[in-house]
Amino acid sequence: MLSEFKQFILKGDVVSLSTGVLIGAAFGKVVDGFTGGIVKPLLGAMGGDPNISLKAGIFDLGMVINAIIAFLITAAVIFFVIVKPYNMLMARVKRDAPAPAPAAPSAEVLLLTEIRDSLKNR
Repeated sequence: MLSEFKQFILKGDVVSLSTGVLIGAAFGKVVDGFTGGIVKPLLGAMGGDPNISLKAGIFDLGMVINAIIAFLITAAVIFFVIVKPYNMLMARVKRDAPAPAPAAPSAEVLLLTEIRDSLKNR
């Protein structure tokens, strides 16, 4: 049962999917920051929200920059904690795996070899 779980976890699809989910969640924060810091104030300045303070400007770029920095930090942590060790493990597994046996020659190759050998012996 433990070996089946190990095979399941080491499949590329599982790691890729989990990494994608984490990156997607982090990117959601960037979208929220962009929406809250740029789109909503822009819509408010056009008359959609009367509570916009124009004294400090209509854009909150700090919110967007903070969301982008948080995304980059999350992506770096995911890369160095999940993706990089996984890639090293897969390279080690492939390196340690026995090489496949060479394929047997086809019937045509065997026949041509036999003809060549018989011509040599003449």
